[in-house]
Amino acid sequence: MIEVRGITKRYKDTVAVDDLSFEVREGVVTGFLGPNGSGKSTTMRMIMGLDAPDQGTATIDGVAYHDLGQPLREVGALLEAKAIHPGRSAFNHLWYLAQTNDIPRGRVAEVLDMVGLAAVAHRRVGKFSLGMGQRLGIAAALLGDPPTLLFDEPINGLDPEGILWVRNLLKGLAAEGRTVFVSSHLMSEMALTAEQLVVIGRGRLISSGSVDDFIAESSGQFVRVRSREGRVLEELLRARGAHVVAEDDGSYSVSGLDAAAIGDLAGDARLHLHELSPQMASLEEAFMEMTRDSVEYRGRDSASGVDPGVHPSIDPVAATAASCTTPTSIPSTSHTSGK
Repeated sequence: MIEVRGITKRYKDTVAVDDLSFEVREGVVTGFLGPNGSGKSTTMRMIMGLDAPDQGTATIDGVAYHDLGQPLREVGALLEAKAIHPGRSAFNHLWYLAQTNDIPRGRVAEVLDMVGLAAVAHRRVGKFSLGMGQRLGIAAALLGDPPTLLFDEPINGLDPEGILWVRNLLKGLAAEGRTVFVSSHLMSEMALTAEQLVVIGRGRLISSGSVDDFIAESSGQFVRVRSREGRVLEELLRARGAHVVAEDDGSYSVSGLDAAAIGDLAGDARLHLHELSPQMASLEEAFMEMTRDSVEYRGRDSASGVDPGVHPSIDPVAATAASCTTPTSIPSTSHTSGK
């Protein structure tokens, strides 16, 4: 389990992380979401001991990272895939890391095969594509077979097959009872991969809990209703305080009443319903709504005045949850591809 308790990090006059607390438990994939500049990468760096918090604590199974005797066997992390000496081969890079924590040489070949790099094990890393670098970073995270894993944008640069492989890998690791903490700006992928979420904005916690609960917190929920007595039903719904929008296809979008209440109302009035279906906001829509006040940079469509790519049913916010990265060197005792 990862436990973050009241951590704060300042860089001169900028507060990158502000009194942040959350837990990441084992056995599930926990997604780490936030707009660009929200403090995700800084938080991960503090968990990994690469940055020291000004106050608060970040522990892994109750122990700070710098107190772990053999960190590669306890925690695996991918924080910056390209933080590798370009002149080393993939095999030598991993073998160097393995020796710092008494990991057998055979494990190097095992993880290279696991991530699909066995055929290029002795090729210089400087010749690797972005996707190959990501795979090597994942191999480094898995090297010590650790119970806790952190990944920052693990599918960056991967093709569709690679994205599916990472998705299944993360789920499989969680199914083995490991703690899996992963940040990503791809909401559609997080919706397919994560069961729990930690969402932050401007360094502060916005939400922590299940994906379903996070979506339910947004206002993007409504019930789609279709009836041959639509006008009558519309009047009844409005009289009960519901907000009703007539759609072009003849259906009605209703908010303020749930499906059961609408069904009971129609039944009492002996109205025929041809459709009664609750509609949920997508994770992307919920994220945009919940983080609208935490977005640092906004773009705007000059023609429409609406931020591009935002669903029209929610308030427009022009931001993607891209991770903020800052390359740095890697401590010799750390298995991370640190930033």
